[in-house]
Order: sequence, then structure tokens, then C-alpha cells
Amino acid sequence: MKRPTAADFDQELLDLYNDYAHGRLDRRGFLQKASTYAVGGLTAAAILDSLSPNYALARQVADDDERIETGYAEYDSPDGGGRMRGYLARPAAAEGALPGVLVVHENRGLNPYIEDVVRRLAVEGFVAFGPDALTPLGGYPGNDDEGREMQARRDSDEMTEDFVAGARWLHAHEATGGGIGVVGFCYGGAMANTLAIRLPDEVVAAVPFYGRQPAAALVPEIRAAIQLHFAENDERVNAGWPDYEAALKEHEVEHEAHFYPGTNHGFHNDTTPRYDEEAAKLAWSRTIEFFNKHLKGE
Repeated sequence: MKRPTAADFDQELLDLYNDYAHGRLDRRGFLQKASTYAVGGLTAAAILDSLSPNYALARQVADDDERIETGYAEYDSPDGGGRMRGYLARPAAAEGALPGVLVVHENRGLNPYIEDVVRRLAVEGFVAFGPDALTPLGGYPGNDDEGREMQARRDSDEMTEDFVAGARWLHAHEATGGGIGVVGFCYGGAMANTLAIRLPDEVVAAVPFYGRQPAAALVPEIRAAIQLHFAENDERVNAGWPDYEAALKEHEVEHEAHFYPGTNHGFHNDTTPRYDEEAAKLAWSRTIEFFNKHLKGE
């Protein structure tokens, strides 16, 4: 069966799914609105199923890949959720300290796609760590719908502290040396911006993918270099870019921004039809080059 792509769906339907995935529309509301597009025996429920993640597609790097070592690690977040858990991956044959990169998930916990991103970074020579904000509630539950509902129940300030504590834990880890990087997607993109503000002494490079921008007044705190990736058809997120860009320029923060024509929010996530292979590969190659430059000095 052909893998569905964004081109197989009306843009308004993709926008409806984006609202559903971000909690602005419940399942019933999505199915009701999507029924307009249910033709030729196709049901609204089938449309939702085809737009939802298929995590069998997320394994670009297997968890038993001989090039890397993987496992779960715990750390303390006294101002957040307490004892937290995350997924750690590092090159198997490494000698000495390596640069660390924190990976921040979307609004649904540490799902298989994010774990695969952690492994992809390890293959590229980084010690990568992806905390799970759902740890206090039992961890990622195995499906995104429940994970999204669980993450919405958590206190947003406490979750921020969980990722601050996770970044500090990675920065202090025996396997890492020097400043760390952070990459995040959607919710995680906004958190990547936040960590650059909160941890100017630890975060050297931040890469937000389609993440909301911080208040311009906070930009003077940033010392990290920032690389930003935006989807063209992501009006809600993109609306905040002009003010953020102006503040970054005003305070001479090193940054670069990339917009990907014809793409939708979530275009890097290779488990849904919103995935755009060409844009995702280009954005990821830019991300690795950026981390190599600022974390490895290459």
C-alpha cells in the first residue's frame, strides 16, 4: 500500500488535524468536521486513522544498532516532577567526552519517533538524551492520544523545570564535555527557545523545529546560536517569527532561519502524512552541520 502524503489530503483537512493534534479540537469535533471530506465509502474515522502516526515508520536507527549504546536513565527535578526518566544514546566506540544534545518531544511525551531522533544523534557522534515529561504520570502510554491528554494535565511551569533539570543533568554527565545543544519539535521547539534563555551557561546551540517563540524581552538572555526551522503552512507558529527575528537581530544573537515551501507543521516527523521527506532531510542535515560547528568545532 502506498504511504499517504500531505498531497493526498486537502489543506483544510491537514489544518483540522493540526488543531486536533494540539488539543484545539477534540476527537468528536474533528470527526464531525472531517465528515465533509468522507466520500467514496471513506469514513471520517478512516481519515483520522490515516493522518495519525504509524510508529513502525519511525525506526531509521534500530535500538540494537551496533554503532550506538542505548538505555534509560533517571535524574532529579526537584522544582518539577521529582524523579524523571529519559532515553539516552551514545556512540558505542567513543573514547573521551563527547558533545551532548538534549531532545525535547512534542506535546505527547517520549514516543518512538523522538526516541529514534535520539538514536539518530548518537549515530552522528553525540551523547543524546530525551527526557519524558510524562514520567510523573507513568511515562509515555504507548499512544499519542492518551499521551497528549496526559501532557495537558501536567503543570506547564513544572514541565519547564523538568527540561531545565534534564539539560543540566546532561551537561554534567561524565560522557559529555563542554556546552550542550538542544533540539525540539513543536512543544519541544518552544522549549528549545526557552532553554537557550534559561541556561545561557550550558546551552551553546539550540535548534527549534516549528516552535513558538519567547517574549522579545527575554531574548537578551540568549548566548547560544539559534537555528530555526519553519513550515510554510504553519500560520499559527509563524505569526510570532517577525517579532522574534527583530529581537534576535537587535541583540546580535547569532541565528539562521529556514522556511520550507509547501510543508506543514510536523514535516520532520516521519510517522504521519505531514512528513515531507525532502524538507525533513534538508532540515536534519542543516541541524547536524549546525551542531558539528558549534559543539564539535567542525
